[in-house]
Amino acid sequence: MSTTGAGDGKQRVAVIGTGRMGAAMAVRLREAGFTVTAYNRTRAKAEATGATVVGTPGEAAAAADVVLVSLADDEAVRRVYGGQDGIVAGLDGGTVVVETSTVAPETVIALNPGVEKAGGVLLDAPVSGSISVVEQGALTVMAGGDAAALQRIRPVLDVLAAHVVPLGPLGTGAAMKLAVNSLLMGLNQALAEALVLAERAGVDRESAYEVFASGAAGAPFVRYKREAYLHPDRATVAFTLELVAKDLDLALALAERVGTPMRQAATNRQLVGEAIEKGFGGKDLSALAEFLRGGRPA
Repeated sequence: MSTTGAGDGKQRVAVIGTGRMGAAMAVRLREAGFTVTAYNRTRAKAEATGATVVGTPGEAAAAADVVLVSLADDEAVRRVYGGQDGIVAGLDGGTVVVETSTVAPETVIALNPGVEKAGGVLLDAPVSGSISVVEQGALTVMAGGDAAALQRIRPVLDVLAAHVVPLGPLGTGAAMKLAVNSLLMGLNQALAEALVLAERAGVDRESAYEVFASGAAGAPFVRYKREAYLHPDRATVAFTLELVAKDLDLALALAERVGTPMRQAATNRQLVGEAIEKGFGGKDLSALAEFLRGGRPA
């Protein structure tokens, strides 16, 4: 297997799944000079990245030294690996498959034998950060799996990430991402509740948010979600409440398996479920504040 692109010394990259995050990664890598091949079930989304577009996950894998997978859920991930057109069918010896999707650790572990049998190496390396963070090359990568393979693909990851954290064996990256998202979603709910409380007590929304963003609770999430919270009518959908519910379900299932109580996550999941029932499922997670105000989805 060739480990570089066409004479430029760079590894060839395939991106499978060009939703919001996958598309941003494909564009970032292409602009950094990598040869990028893309596959997406809706072809037009892959074409919008400017990458070379192919018709199956297997074709994408066959054209690459590093395969980045970025899909919405476990079912979608399992679907692209198997079959005659799947990732595994297109692997060459030494290809590194990087599973960046937010999925259960068990899903990644179950996919590994097929990848290994085809001569590839599977890493679970989900990411933390928004589209703007991808564009800045400032993601945090949570990596589980073979340390040597991780080191080999650092030239690709370093274009996307400011922090690459090796965590341990395969599955630890996926577990860490669920822990991170549990924390993030707890912060999101607390922020929504606190903002609505301040408003109803007579504080101007922008003034209240300024205090949150500049005080002890002013985490990066609070700062970069400012516009979404201040102007919900024009908020960009970065992460839907439906995906929040999916991730909390995965985190709660993992917590049950390892015997860890997660009372706040369970409360968060209940409120998110109520918001989804009222039609907010396709809205950005910041729309939780609108739900708490008693509003309706636009």
